[in-house]
Amino acid sequence: MQEIFTNPKNQKYFALAALVLALGLGGYALYSNITKKPQPHKLVPIVRTITVEQNAVAAAKLYPGEVRGRYESQLAFQVAGKINARMVNVGDSVRAGQVLLALDPKDVAQSVEATTAQLASARASYQLARDNAARYSSLYAQGAVSEAVRDQYQTQLEAASAALRQAQAQANVSSNQLGYTQLVSDTDGVVTALNGEVGQVVGAGTPIATVVRSGEREVQISVPEGAALSVGQKASISFWALPGVNAAGYVREIASMADPVTRTYKVCVAVPDLPSAAKLGMTAKVELATSADAPAAFSIPAQALYQVNGKTQVWVVRDKRAQLVDVKISGYSGNAVLIEQGLSRGDKIITAGLAKLTPNQEVRLEEGGEQ
Repeated sequence: MQEIFTNPKNQKYFALAALVLALGLGGYALYSNITKKPQPHKLVPIVRTITVEQNAVAAAKLYPGEVRGRYESQLAFQVAGKINARMVNVGDSVRAGQVLLALDPKDVAQSVEATTAQLASARASYQLARDNAARYSSLYAQGAVSEAVRDQYQTQLEAASAALRQAQAQANVSSNQLGYTQLVSDTDGVVTALNGEVGQVVGAGTPIATVVRSGEREVQISVPEGAALSVGQKASISFWALPGVNAAGYVREIASMADPVTRTYKVCVAVPDLPSAAKLGMTAKVELATSADAPAAFSIPAQALYQVNGKTQVWVVRDKRAQLVDVKISGYSGNAVLIEQGLSRGDKIITAGLAKLTPNQEVRLEEGGEQ
């Protein structure tokens, strides 16, 4: 037996067999690695969440607004021309009848002169026709001329009278246009906007100045679709620039049509006793009271909202999976959004990392707690 292994010829065969076996095992391993399907690595995204809690102002709806005048007049020139004078600035108080801006009157003055000359000519023609008609009427009474001649001069008088009235009307129009070269305030108030400067050529009817009538002020807000508001609903108003200053008001008017761009409705909140320190254009916060049985509102960050297919939704983590939930917005509070339907106390909503989520996708909460 020992001779079999010690025989040089047999050792050569053993070495060759070992080499063939090693090559076979190596080839099989290489083939297995090439043909083996790679196992996909399961990637679970990390998301940041917050737990929904009832907002401290859940019994009210908050909206940002702006102090405005109840009556605003957008004034425009009734004739076209070049502005050559501006007598007021934004913020100036004006009186009814005060001139705000003026156009160069040269062209209109020439038109007035032309119509005045036409009026003088028409008046002279009328006087001549009137004298001729009187003269031939007298001759007809004496039998010196025929009735046809008298009627001829009577007709000339009527034509001259019509031409005189036409010339007078044209002269009045030109005179009015000369007056229209001055933009006059039609009420006492404050200038809140000026859209024209000296040297600018403006067309007739182009709004140039905005005057807010003296008197009642109000706060204008914009509310989303579906907001449950009613005329007469009470409101509490505070002002960002006036800490501690508050005023009471009520919903005076709700627009019947939404803004085509923002899809919100303009609401006018009347404030009968507006504080004197609240100036036009100031930022206000309007808190609209709701009934005691109104649905609870929850405050969430605005970045948590997810818009898809015209729906407003949020991502909620349930059983470690991301789920889309439809929600209804009831108002805004600073940078937060108030949700009145769709969420419950204790829901974990995703506030970051939601860009690439898919429904029912497994997620991991960010280590270290909620954000």
